Amino acid sequence: DAMDHVRKSAKAADLAGLPVVISTAAKWAHVKGVEPWGHAIVDEAYQMRSDSLLAVAGLFERALFVGDPGQLDPFSIVGAEQWAGLSYDPSGSAVTTLLAHNPDLPQHRLPVSWRLPASAAPLVSDAFYPYTPFRSGTAHTDRGLTLSVPSDGSGPDRVIDEAAASGWGLLELPARHTPRTDPEAIGAVALTVRRLLDRGGATTSERSPDPTPLTADRIAVGTAHRDQAAAVRAALADLGATDVTVDTANRLQGREYDVTVILHPLSGRPDATAFHLETGRLCVLTSRHRHACIVICREGVTALLDDYPSTEPVQLGTLVKFPDGWEANHAVLAHLSEHRVRWHP
Repeated sequence: DAMDHVRKSAKAADLAGLPVVISTAAKWAHVKGVEPWGHAIVDEAYQMRSDSLLAVAGLFERALFVGDPGQLDPFSIVGAEQWAGLSYDPSGSAVTTLLAHNPDLPQHRLPVSWRLPASAAPLVSDAFYPYTPFRSGTAHTDRGLTLSVPSDGSGPDRVIDEAAASGWGLLELPARHTPRTDPEAIGAVALTVRRLLDRGGATTSERSPDPTPLTADRIAVGTAHRDQAAAVRAALADLGATDVTVDTANRLQGREYDVTVILHPLSGRPDATAFHLETGRLCVLTSRHRHACIVICREGVTALLDDYPSTEPVQLGTLVKFPDGWEANHAVLAHLSEHRVRWHP
């Protein structure tokens, strides 16, 4: 209501005269019988499937695609193996398909991240973007996270102190094969978030020299599966922390928080599947924060990675995702081991 210069309508024809029209690709696909627009900007273009692009391409004369190639591929609930390797694979991203048919299109790189702090950009760049490196737009001294309540000496408090000082923290639980909703790991995630709220955190950054309170809406929890997210929400509700965002990597994609607490996708697993080794999943989870990322994980993931080499079938003509999940996971774990707090809850 405060934006009186914004007009809302379910029909594109009602908005035809306006300078900018914003909608999802799914809604654009239903637009018929209007003059084409001169320009389109497709946001999160690597998350758009190529069949979605096909449905809307005729509505625009020119298009600018903006996106991040290191994150999760478009999601499809139908198997698309029969199209693998073909230039019009409908499950491929809009950008991949576009470049397959138009290899000479100009591509522009954005070499600076304004979300990731100086403590995180080198690791995320090296682990997930070896061919398109980037740096942080801010220096180590530009951002800070302080806590007004001293540590109580517990594992969650010690890992919070480590993350506040260095930008990273690994709270490592004893090795064990567990169900997906590992009660101890879920409890550790919830308790870490509760302590973050209780300890009166405040952030300083290039946006404001005055400390900004670390409130619940500036913290997010990331998981690999929806049942894990639901379990964390229930555990947080028991601790009276209900305003914290808890979601899967797929849903956290594109969002930004001051501090994130993530449950490692391979924690407690007896095996390493392609789903859990998807580099984009770990990339999303470890790159949502402006100040610090705390990872909760059971010991033994490094050995698990070595026990499960890739057995995925190789498809002719498809782009090989690089780096693969093994290299990216090892790189992240090696870095996190320098910020490890072992805890027996």
